[in-house]
This record gives sequence, C-alpha cells and structure tokens, in this order.
Amino acid sequence: MADLTFTIAAAWAGTGPEGEGAIRAGDQQIRYSAPASMGGKGVGTNPEELLLSAVTACYSATLYRVLTSRRLPVARLALRADGLVENYPDAARFSRIVVHPTVEGGDPARTVEYEAAAHRARDLCFIGRTVRDSLDYAVGTVDVRPA
Repeated sequence: MADLTFTIAAAWAGTGPEGEGAIRAGDQQIRYSAPASMGGKGVGTNPEELLLSAVTACYSATLYRVLTSRRLPVARLALRADGLVENYPDAARFSRIVVHPTVEGGDPARTVEYEAAAHRARDLCFIGRTVRDSLDYAVGTVDVRPA
C-alpha cells in the first residue's frame, strides 16, 4: 500500500467575519469567506460548504462504483447534501451531513437495491469515514429515475 500526499495552498487576509481568502487546489482558485448567515462577507464559498463538497464528491464517485459493480443501471448521479451546524455561535459544531442521491438512467423497480447501494457507498467513502465518528453522516432520500 502506498501513502498519498495532497497539498493545497491558502491565503487569508482580515479578521473574523471581515476576512476573505483563496485556496489554490490543482489548477483551481477558490475564494472563501465566512458565510453571510454567520455574519461574514459571503464571498465565494465557505469552510462549511467545502466540507460538504469533499464528502459529497467522494460519496458520488464511490456510489457510482458501487452501482456499476452491482450491475444496477445508472447513466449519471446528481446529489444534494445538507449540512447542519448546531449551537452557533457559542459552541458551534458541524453535527450532521445528509446526502440525497438521484440516480438518472436507473430502474425504479429496483429502488430497494439502489438504497442498499447508497448506504454501502456511505460506508466505503473514505472522506465520509474520516468525518463520521465526529458527526452524523447519513443517506437521505434515494431517488431513482428512468432514462
């Protein structure tokens, strides 16, 4: 087994909600700040959305692999992820992530199999495994749509 290293670069200027930053990841530059709902500038994305994005990106690729390995028809996946931050601002913590996959080009008669695959992908996604001991990471509604 190999160890892998991933590196990003970030720059930040400003104090608290007045601050703004940028992350360089691969060939992408992503602006970020505190979200407006937390009194921030609301510029670009925010750390909360980035956490949801990491979990959802890993989950989507894992789910696609699980579906194809189980020979379940799939043309494309669309996902929504909801994240909950509790007790803001005094003792804020990210407490819950729920992913809601939509399988396009699927077989609705096999929805139970798609739901089982969705839960299996949750268990296999290594980014999800990284966070699931510190928050509730769940699969919500699995929507299967025919081609």
